[in-house]
Amino acid sequence: MANRTDPLAKNIRGTNPQNLVETIVQTKIKNHTFWKEQCFGLTAETLVDKAMELDHVGGISGGNRKPTPFLCLVLKMLQIQPEKEIVVEFIKNDDYKYVRVLGAFYLRLTGSDVDVYRYLEPLYNDYRKVRQKLSDGRFELRHVDEVIEELLTKDYSCDIAMPRLKTRCTLEKNGALELRKSVLEDDFEEEEEKKENEGKADGSEGEKDHHRRSPERERERDRRRDSHRHSRDRDYDRDYDIDRERGCGRDRDRERERGRDREGDRRDMARRRSRSRSRDRKRHDSGDVRDREEPKKKKEKKMKEDGTDHPDPEIAEANRLRASLGLKPLR
Repeated sequence: MANRTDPLAKNIRGTNPQNLVETIVQTKIKNHTFWKEQCFGLTAETLVDKAMELDHVGGISGGNRKPTPFLCLVLKMLQIQPEKEIVVEFIKNDDYKYVRVLGAFYLRLTGSDVDVYRYLEPLYNDYRKVRQKLSDGRFELRHVDEVIEELLTKDYSCDIAMPRLKTRCTLEKNGALELRKSVLEDDFEEEEEKKENEGKADGSEGEKDHHRRSPERERERDRRRDSHRHSRDRDYDRDYDIDRERGCGRDRDRERERGRDREGDRRDMARRRSRSRSRDRKRHDSGDVRDREEPKKKKEKKMKEDGTDHPDPEIAEANRLRASLGLKPLR
């Protein structure tokens, strides 16, 4: 009963909310001591107290692959499905940074594309440090805005697959979102105005005001903002496509390497066979030559033993005569 989803909970993306976490990760979480002791009987109100006690974020880590308390609370929120207002209060909490990250993570899993951009993008201005537990059990320091960037641009976070998210550019074209305004745009405009004023210090003050407030100047600023936003969205799409192409490219490289290894093995086998055949031919040819040369050598040796090739012609003639009579040759 403690592991079942709340009967009043609604399906998210056409399935049970707990199914947003992979089955093997669910099993590890529900077998963990923190889940059994600290998450039993939690409600939307009492879960805040447990979230305030968090001191790091992370997924599955360590040699025995244990889940972090952060991941256990994420699954608990999927199980009890708190109201949207409570999740928004989590995100707007300025006092506890881990409560904010927990609410942002839950909204990224369950919220619509418009809500994700609307409530998570303002967190880019949060530069506080948080501890993250890595898969090998070590800790590293990150910032809240880096965690939000990972939630908005990556496919996985804390060992959980993130649902597909439409690009901001697409939502802006459809009219679902307004153009994003950076908090630094006013500072950039002031810097540009200062540079222009310094460059035109010899002009009158009236001409400066007219130039600063002219409609052409305003339209030029709007065009710069739009190009900056669209270029940033194109960078997000390009990074996503590059990640997918890298994955496909790695698979193709592995297949090529395997094919090269197989081709190299075949060539080595062919070389070994050709070498063994050439050795067999050489041995066979050398054996035939020896068989033909041995009778000749025996014959020559026999002739030399008869003494008929003696340098003295008289002794050679006498040896021929003695050989016909069966006597030993003269030396």
